[in-house]
Amino acid sequence: QAQFVESGGGLVQAGDSLRLSCTIQSPPSAIYVMGWFRQAPGKDREFVAAINLPAGIQLYADSVKGRFTISGDSARRTVNLQMNNVKPEDTDLYICAAGRYWRGYYTKQLSDFHYWGQGTQVTVSS
Repeated sequence: QAQFVESGGGLVQAGDSLRLSCTIQSPPSAIYVMGWFRQAPGKDREFVAAINLPAGIQLYADSVKGRFTISGDSARRTVNLQMNNVKPEDTDLYICAAGRYWRGYYTKQLSDFHYWGQGTQVTVSS
């Protein structure tokens, strides 16, 4: 059973920066993609960013493009999300995820990710 270690969430003000980190431990299979989703209470889980670990190819949701940067370490099975110029609408539970396959530009669906962390809360005040 895969286990995740997520960290970096917290309470910040609009315009501040925040860095989330996630490591997946003992995955049952090889991991090719890791990413972040976010979810507000009562709402659907939303794609934020993903990275192809061996190749370093990054994908972003339009709402965070230019503000967030995802990076990863394939050997350590670690992914980071640097969040700059955060906005109140970025307030959510941020959930780390990992997947066994890479589908290129389309690797943004919930079904592309097979393992999920518990999440770390990010709250942005105005």
